[in-house]
Amino acid sequence: MRLMKVLGVALCVLVVAALAVAGTDNLVVRDANRVTFFEPIRVGSSLLPAGEYIVRHTMEGQDHVMVFEPVKGKGQETRAKCSLVPLAQKADKTITTYQMNAANERVLQELVFKGETAKHVF
Repeated sequence: MRLMKVLGVALCVLVVAALAVAGTDNLVVRDANRVTFFEPIRVGSSLLPAGEYIVRHTMEGQDHVMVFEPVKGKGQETRAKCSLVPLAQKADKTITTYQMNAANERVLQELVFKGETAKHVF
């Protein structure tokens, strides 16, 4: 009888540990989104002109990479490494966060896409 209790407790501990580990990878991040920049913005080392972009989240080895491709025109795609930071809940709107640099350019810091549970930090 005692052996059954010990096995039951051990099994419960294993189940809780498995759920905790599995819970860390439950980030909702779509492969592709759209974003509109109303002013030119620096992403990584590139200055993107104002406009609408398709943004793809990809993996290159262990690195998270965002690929920005203009919707209109024949502009070149821009790639920038990012890291994912979990949000407390699904985002209810798309948010672009930037800072101004010494050259008075907007520099992309974070992207949050509506419906996702993680933000992309550059």
